[in-house]
Amino acid sequence: MKKTNAMRILDNAHIEYSTLSYDDNTDHILEKGAAGRTAEKLGISPEAVFKTIVMRSDSKEIIVFCQKATSEINLKKARLAAGVKELTVVKPEELLSLTGYVRGGCSPIGMKRTYRTFIDASISSLDKVYLSAGLRGEQLCLNPKDLITITNATVCDLVLE
Repeated sequence: MKKTNAMRILDNAHIEYSTLSYDDNTDHILEKGAAGRTAEKLGISPEAVFKTIVMRSDSKEIIVFCQKATSEINLKKARLAAGVKELTVVKPEELLSLTGYVRGGCSPIGMKRTYRTFIDASISSLDKVYLSAGLRGEQLCLNPKDLITITNATVCDLVLE
């Protein structure tokens, strides 16, 4: 398997990780429950799968959020954490040019630029976290503390309850 940018960055930082592959349909239609199906294909807990959400603030700043893929983001909590008035999700067609990744394969590690990153506090209860390796059908597995460190993330509550 070809190394992704995320993998190269982890290698260069001497951070231990593993990868898991799963069959991904080429259309990659993302809908509610996609994380659960990914977890099922990999035989892992859906609670340990984290998704990357790239958003734009009212001042046009790009901000990255990571949270349990089984949960929805609470926009009020996200705005408060980032200190912005408004947040909108970046359109899928803009994702590649902003991050270097496509929808369904977006990793918070190794984006084209360094963006402020916020990770949901639920990550603190996990021994391992699974997230996109930078390609559809490829997941990274690493220590949550390493993810927080490598992304220079702020840990906060982001989940809609």
